Amino acid sequence: MSSLTDVFEVGSELPAVERKPARQPKPPRGRLLWLRLTAAIVIAVVMAFPLYWMLLTAFSTRADLYAPGLHLWPRHLTIDNFVQPFQAFPVWRWFGNSLFITVVTTVITVICNLLAGYAFAKLRFRGRNALFLVLLSTMMIPPQAIIVPQFKLSVGLGLYGSLWSVILPESAVIFGVFLARQFFIAIPDELVEAARVDGAGQLRAFWSVVLPLCKPLLAVLILLTFMGEWNAFGWPLVALSGDQDQFTLPIGIVADLQGQYTSNYGAIMAINLLMILPIVILFLAFQKYFVEGLARSGLK
Repeated sequence: MSSLTDVFEVGSELPAVERKPARQPKPPRGRLLWLRLTAAIVIAVVMAFPLYWMLLTAFSTRADLYAPGLHLWPRHLTIDNFVQPFQAFPVWRWFGNSLFITVVTTVITVICNLLAGYAFAKLRFRGRNALFLVLLSTMMIPPQAIIVPQFKLSVGLGLYGSLWSVILPESAVIFGVFLARQFFIAIPDELVEAARVDGAGQLRAFWSVVLPLCKPLLAVLILLTFMGEWNAFGWPLVALSGDQDQFTLPIGIVADLQGQYTSNYGAIMAINLLMILPIVILFLAFQKYFVEGLARSGLK
């Protein structure tokens, strides 16, 4: 009996077993899917509404635009907002100026960014990291702070009033150099070294080995540069003269279509609708590589 008592006494001294809290039941997958789908639809509607409002305004008459109340559908459809600006202003000339400036600037910028990024990533030279940090620090300088020196330099070089006064100062973007460098760092050095062993120089190795791997990077650089130059307003307004034939699309919209006391909002939205088409087409063309390029360049 004593032995049984001892066993029970010893058993009573054992620590109590802790019970794990019961797991909360997970919501059904069907309900979670519907929640995600609802959130995606709401976000899509919010993002697409400004574009729809632009489309609505472009096809509405001026009387409908100034009519009281909120109208989500035009009462009277019209295409006069697309016709009148082309008859009254040299819109096609503005479009050509914007396209020329954007395409030339994009080509020069992409070439400079690729070569500079490759040099900072794969070449070894004294002061490489220090020079790269100095270049990165220039990104903290606001563009408005260098407008006056840039304008004086443009006048001194005899470029003021020409399209090249807009192209050349915008043909080297430090942010693009940073993206290119981060992308090239991820490419193994063994590929470049193997090309060098086969007798290729630096430019040959870059052109034949590295560049074919840069489709995502090219997509990102082309899209960002094209979009920035296509929508540029500040520096072109300063660098170009007051000649109407030298305006770009953003300057022409503000200078001629938008007045001080009244504005033709239908025509403004119609030209803006045509203005976003090249960017949309370019994005659809490079959409496959755009997200991959941002991810591989280390941009979060």
